[in-house]
Amino acid sequence: MANTQTPLANPGVVGLAGFGLTTLLLQFHNLGLCGMGPVLALGLVFGGLAQMIAGYQEFKVGNNFGYSAFVSYGAFWISLAVILLCNKFQVYPSSGTDLGYFLVGWTLYTMILWVAALRIHGAMASTFTLLVAGFILLDLAHFGYPAMTKVAAYVLILCALNAWYMMAHVIFKQVFGRDVLPVGKPWIDAKEVESVSMQKVGVFSN
Repeated sequence: MANTQTPLANPGVVGLAGFGLTTLLLQFHNLGLCGMGPVLALGLVFGGLAQMIAGYQEFKVGNNFGYSAFVSYGAFWISLAVILLCNKFQVYPSSGTDLGYFLVGWTLYTMILWVAALRIHGAMASTFTLLVAGFILLDLAHFGYPAMTKVAAYVLILCALNAWYMMAHVIFKQVFGRDVLPVGKPWIDAKEVESVSMQKVGVFSN
């Protein structure tokens, strides 16, 4: 009996789009190119709500990485928007140091996903490497090195464009029926990991 079930779309195309665009606009703001209004709107709606919805769709297809990443970074954007709004209206305002600790927590979380990203493919690895670097630079900017904000902006613009590249990879592959934008091999190969593990077993068994 033929399988007539309609294939599911990849929720990552929405999650990556929301993450990339919101990240891009925030960096434009940090470089003095636009105000905070568009960033707050995107943080609440596209980078926040839409990305979280995409994450819950990843749950349905059994993708733990996408589920964790999209729901969490969706929550990150909503949380950041709430912090900025609270500062604006002086409701539980957060200092620069407070925001710094908020970012440190997200840096640590991102490092966990970064390790996993190294095993997925090259584009995912480069995206999370840039994201970790951007978070670290923002951490420094909030703990005494404000000049790092602009450096982080350029790094995170590249991160956002990497996310859009992965989004385009998925869309183009379905539309054109072939891999138009290759994402590259994983930076950590499973066979290499297995080989190292076997060598360690050999060392400890002697």
